[in-house]
Amino acid sequence: MTTVAAPVAVEAPAPVVARRRRLRWQRIVSPVAILVIWEALSRGGLLSPDKLPAPSTVLQTGWRLAADGTLGAHLLDSLTRAAIGLLIGGVLALALGATAGLLRLGDDTIDPPVQMARMLPHLALVPLLIIWVGIGESMKITLVALGVFFPLYFNTYAGIRDIDERLVEAARTCGLGTWARLRHVILPGALPSLFLGLRLAIGAAWLSLVVGEQTNTQNGIGFLMMEAREFSQTDVVVLGLFVYAALGLLSDLLLRAIERRALAWRRGLRAA
Repeated sequence: MTTVAAPVAVEAPAPVVARRRRLRWQRIVSPVAILVIWEALSRGGLLSPDKLPAPSTVLQTGWRLAADGTLGAHLLDSLTRAAIGLLIGGVLALALGATAGLLRLGDDTIDPPVQMARMLPHLALVPLLIIWVGIGESMKITLVALGVFFPLYFNTYAGIRDIDERLVEAARTCGLGTWARLRHVILPGALPSLFLGLRLAIGAAWLSLVVGEQTNTQNGIGFLMMEAREFSQTDVVVLGLFVYAALGLLSDLLLRAIERRALAWRRGLRAA
């Protein structure tokens, strides 16, 4: 009887690891350069502080609002809306996308109306959503959920449909049941598309939140920006934009880290 040794995981060489870390640090060079140039133009008087305040001024404003608790309270409200909308839209997208991708009946009944609805820009539905669910929290959460739903649904559907049918047949031939095939063949094969859809969905969630929080809101980062606009506080408006951008960047970095761990078995093309 011949014994087959299990494959041994090979760690990346030290130079490769160092190069990857160096590339990660290189990604912040251009944003820092933009901030430096922006600061220099502001201090040189080429940019009006009433139109576009210097980054240092925005930072001081952010520190002041954080110190008195204003920024933290509004940020918590925005995060709560985004999390609820992401949960609702994500669960619906995964459930319907998996049903349409796995079942012929689901494909025939679910996918056609979703394909029709995706042609409508969800941000243009704000007047209709106000009529349907009112102008309060429900409208804002619904808007975020709609923004999340479509990219995640289509990537879930495509990820399942792109799996090689021969792999599924091979798993069936080896005696794997339905749940075993889902776990060992379909889920790993669809994970790359799922992560891509989730990254797009999170970006759409922040975009939807920006629009939603500028409509009859009494709290949140959007409300802070709208209130600042009334008093011509440009530094607070720019601070709000910075907060939205930082939230989008941090959520994308977190998802990238999770993706690297979950898809450690996949080796893709890296930029030279």
